[in-house]
Amino acid sequence: MKRVIAAIILLMLCGTFLLAYKGQSTEEHIGFTTHRVISHAMGAVDGLAYTNAREAFVENYKKGSRVFEVDLMFTSDGHLVARHEWTESFTKQMQQEYAVDTKQGGRPWSYHQFKNTPIHGSYTPLDWKDVLDLLENYPDAYIVTDTKEQDPAQIKQLFVQLTHQAQEKNPELLSRIVPQIYNEEMLQTLRNIYPYKSIIYTLYATEDPDDEIIRFVQHNDITAVTLPENRVSGDLVERLRQAGAVCYVNTINELKDATEYEQMGVQGFYTDVLMEKELRKRSWVYALRP
Repeated sequence: MKRVIAAIILLMLCGTFLLAYKGQSTEEHIGFTTHRVISHAMGAVDGLAYTNAREAFVENYKKGSRVFEVDLMFTSDGHLVARHEWTESFTKQMQQEYAVDTKQGGRPWSYHQFKNTPIHGSYTPLDWKDVLDLLENYPDAYIVTDTKEQDPAQIKQLFVQLTHQAQEKNPELLSRIVPQIYNEEMLQTLRNIYPYKSIIYTLYATEDPDDEIIRFVQHNDITAVTLPENRVSGDLVERLRQAGAVCYVNTINELKDATEYEQMGVQGFYTDVLMEKELRKRSWVYALRP
């Protein structure tokens, strides 16, 4: 009898947790925001980060990830590809320096050069059409864009190409593409191209005060806000929640850090290595702690 009573009490506590646990109610979250993990640059593959490679997507999907951030840049001949940067140091980091002429320096590669140079000698580089293929083949996956171009004209060109190619392939894919914006001007540019269902406002490139961020979120139906660690506070996270946005933090690779931020109301994390399963398990352990 005592065991039955104890089991009932435990179930009641679990139910209370599910209803009250800060920022985790499924009633508050739809679409990509039901997930805590956003795999950074497709997530790490074999311990290697920043690859944006096909194998990284597949490996992390198998581990439970469903939301994938991809870095996007133009090649020298105008093709949209998944690449973090063209610098010489990054090329060496990806073990691709053998493919670059010494006179090329850190300038963009050609499309042919990009597509025919494996990452770390074995991983497959992706262009935007390849990313769309992944979306079509994995119908519960989402792509978060991280557009590395800085010039407003290039940003416009990038989203025009990105959107047009998605519409040509399958317009339904657009509902699972989540653009990341960096300022108010970029949002207007984006909405002049296509009314994307979900928008993430990421704060690493802005110094706007919290009040300005809240105003912008409230007036523009922003789905989520991504905070760098130096901007995370319980007050800002709660104000953003009240304004209708969920919060992510980037880039977090330690489970203990993720747990601390979750207790402040943060919904999830851009990460190279953390998985949905371990975050869920850690949340339950914390909730049931005396």
